[in-house]
Amino acid sequence: MNLILLFPDDMVTDARARITGRRLRHVLEVHRAGVGDELVVGLLGGRIGTGRVERVDDALLEMEVSFDRDPPAGLPLTVVLALPRPKVLRRVLHSLSVMGVKRIVLVNAARVEKSYWQTPFLLPEAIGRQLVLGLEQSRDTSLPEVLLKPRFKPFVEDELPGMIKGSLPLVAHPGGAATCPRDVRGPVTLAIGPEGGFVSYEIEKLVSLGFTPVSLGERVLNVETAIPALIGRLMS
Repeated sequence: MNLILLFPDDMVTDARARITGRRLRHVLEVHRAGVGDELVVGLLGGRIGTGRVERVDDALLEMEVSFDRDPPAGLPLTVVLALPRPKVLRRVLHSLSVMGVKRIVLVNAARVEKSYWQTPFLLPEAIGRQLVLGLEQSRDTSLPEVLLKPRFKPFVEDELPGMIKGSLPLVAHPGGAATCPRDVRGPVTLAIGPEGGFVSYEIEKLVSLGFTPVSLGERVLNVETAIPALIGRLMS
């Protein structure tokens, strides 16, 4: 945890905060902070600054806080991701939050198992937990937006055209005709399929909207490997 993320309920006053639970345990066990020590803090949706420990015990930590700088800018990138396996989903959400992606669309696809949509990892609190962990890791305070779209065709036909306006729409696809571009200057909408990629019908629907199929080469990558490789290449 590189930043203690504070929530509105933690704020006793504008300049004083209290934390308990998981964050308190982390401060005690990892930072080993005591009275007078300073921690990097950030207010959810707000600025980053310093928290000076005023009181700490096994039940709570109270600190005087000041916020003096903005969080890092989010990436100009929307990721449209075919819903991965539940255990992979947790890690992917965490990684996207760490990398600064601020809009994530989880969509259905032919190769997505129907049971994936029933996982408790899609509950708002479970999604939020992974996003918060990503913010704490990357010293960010701006929570990504996550949209769930369990019906591929209505989403692609009715919502995606408006979503991609003003951006470069790309679909990562094994054997894509074009090589994924580098260091794109401007907004990007990146669609990533399930293991094995989108089926032909899905690719055709995306191409009809203006998406360009791209790849990283001959190797077929799993989702967890492809995401950081693609984002690092696009947003370097």
